[in-house]
Amino acid sequence: MTKLSIIYYSSYGTAHAMASRLAETAEGQGAEVRLRRVRETAPDEVVQGQEAWAAHAASVADQPVAQPEDIDWADAVIMGSGTRYGHVTSQLQAFIDTLGPLWQEGKLADKAYSAFTSTSTLHGGQESTILAMHTTFCHFGGIIVPPGYTDQTKFTDGNPYGVGVVTGQSDGLDDTASTALDHLVTRVLTVAGRLGG
Repeated sequence: MTKLSIIYYSSYGTAHAMASRLAETAEGQGAEVRLRRVRETAPDEVVQGQEAWAAHAASVADQPVAQPEDIDWADAVIMGSGTRYGHVTSQLQAFIDTLGPLWQEGKLADKAYSAFTSTSTLHGGQESTILAMHTTFCHFGGIIVPPGYTDQTKFTDGNPYGVGVVTGQSDGLDDTASTALDHLVTRVLTVAGRLGG
């Protein structure tokens, strides 16, 4: 059974919905999954100053927070984050910055890694955010598993690097996003299984 950690940061809920979809699909394929949000680092007055941000923070307050051990445990890791100025959120970066001891021990290497993001505008830095995560995975010594154009859905969503979603288009994930996420996690589990075999 492949062990998959899904580590994400979500301000308003889109990345959370994406991570939850990945977890549901992976569990349906027999993977053991840890779905972990990263700790909120924004000042409380900033979070509480935006109704949607505060509401989402309250809705996930009782969910497990990512720890370095969640990466150590996993055979495969999918990281996700909203995009901030073409890069990952500071919250996800703060979590990544805690991984130094595992990196020094070589415990981040030889795992399958992939990434997802969301933006409030079309494009909006999706590819640069995913590629920034890929750069991190290279420093880990990880095996990057992009979706490429290995499924017809990639010709619709158009992102060979990972999965990107534009927020505010609907109340949830549309069929294209859901299908792209399903394909991504299936591919990650397949490659992780081959690495472990």
